[in-house]
Amino acid sequence: MGMLTKISKVLRPASLALMAPLLAACIDMANVGKRVNPDKAVTVALLVPAGSGNEQQEALANSLINAAKLAASDIQGAQIDLKIYATAGDTVQAANAAKLAAADGAKIIVGPLFAEAANAAGIAVSGQNINILSLSNNSQIAGGNVFVLGNTFDNTADRLISYAAGRGLRNVAAVAAQNTAGEIAVDAVRKAAAKSGSNYTGSTVYEFSPDGVVGAVKTIKSQALNTGTQALVFSSDSAGALPILAQLLPENGLGPDRIQYMGLTRWDIPASTLVTSGLQGGWFTLPDTSSIAAFKSRYTANYGTAPHPLAGFAYDGIAAIGALLATGDTDALTRTKLTRTDGFAGVNGVFRLLPDGTNQRGLAIAEVRDGQAVVISPAPRGFGGSGS
Repeated sequence: MGMLTKISKVLRPASLALMAPLLAACIDMANVGKRVNPDKAVTVALLVPAGSGNEQQEALANSLINAAKLAASDIQGAQIDLKIYATAGDTVQAANAAKLAAADGAKIIVGPLFAEAANAAGIAVSGQNINILSLSNNSQIAGGNVFVLGNTFDNTADRLISYAAGRGLRNVAAVAAQNTAGEIAVDAVRKAAAKSGSNYTGSTVYEFSPDGVVGAVKTIKSQALNTGTQALVFSSDSAGALPILAQLLPENGLGPDRIQYMGLTRWDIPASTLVTSGLQGGWFTLPDTSSIAAFKSRYTANYGTAPHPLAGFAYDGIAAIGALLATGDTDALTRTKLTRTDGFAGVNGVFRLLPDGTNQRGLAIAEVRDGQAVVISPAPRGFGGSGS
C-alpha cells in the first residue's frame, strides 16, 4: 500500500496544467489577431516555466524550447523569429512576460503551460490584439484570445465513450477526485455520454487523500452495480489514485472481468503502470503512435535525449503558426485562420483549434494487454471537414 503516499506528493505530466479554478479570459473578439507581413520573419514568443529553480520544471522548459526550435527549423515557405521568455511557472511573471513579448513585437504567443499562468498571460495582452496558444489542457481558460493546445479531458472522453458505445457499452460512470481536475473530468464524461447517445449513470468522487480513495471503493462499487454501469471512466493517473483503485476495486468484486475500465490520462506514463493487474483489459488514449515516434526519433537525434511527454505540444503550436504563415495571408494569425476546419498535422497527430478556444485531437485507443499498450483503434488522420 506504499503507493498511497504518492497521491498528494507527485504530479504526472498529464496533471501539470490542471490547477485551481480559473476565470477564463473570455473577451468578445470576433477575429482577434495581429496582421503580419508574410514576406518577412514573424516574431513569435514562447513562454516556458523556466527560472523557478525546480529541476523537473527546468528540464520540462528546456524540452519545450528544443521542440519549438525544431518546429521552427522545419517550416517551409515562412520564417519565424522565435523569442523565449521565462515565467518560472508563476502567474505574475507570466503576465509580465506576455507584456514584454508584445512590446518586443510578438505577433502571437505560444505558452505558457500552467493554466493560471496562461490565463494571466491572456488577460495581460487581451487589449493588444494578440492570440495565445497556451500549452495547457485546462479548457476552463479557453476563450477570447486564449486557445489550449494540450489534450483535454473532453477530447479523451469523447473518443473513449464513442468507441465504447460502438461496442455496446452505453452505460458509463465517472470516478474522480474531489478537486478542480475531477470536476472537469466528470463534466467531460457527462457531455461525452450525451454526445454519443450513451447513458451517463452518474459519478463517484473521493477526497484527494489516501483515506479518501480507500473509503470511496465501496461507494464506487455500489453506484456501478445499482445503475447497471458497464464502463467506469477514471480521471486519476499513475501518480494519484489509479494504482489504488486498480488494486482495491477488483479485490472488492468490481474488477475488469465485470466492468470496462477506461482512463482519461496516459496509463503508459510511466510504462510500469501497464503491468498493474487490475488495469489489464482497460482502455486509454494515445496520440498518433506513428507521428509521435517520428518526433521522438528526430528530437533525440538533434538533442541527444528523449523529449518530455509534453514537448510535442510546443512543436505543434509552432508548426501550426508556420503552416498558416506559409499561406502568405496577412491575416494568417487571426482567429478565423487559426480555427480552420481542416486543422493541422502535428507530432501528436491531427488537431484543430475550435472557436471556443478548446481543441480537437485525433487520438488512438490502446488496450492494456500483458503489460503492454496495444492500439485497438488507430488515430484518425483527418477530420473530414466536419465540426464533430
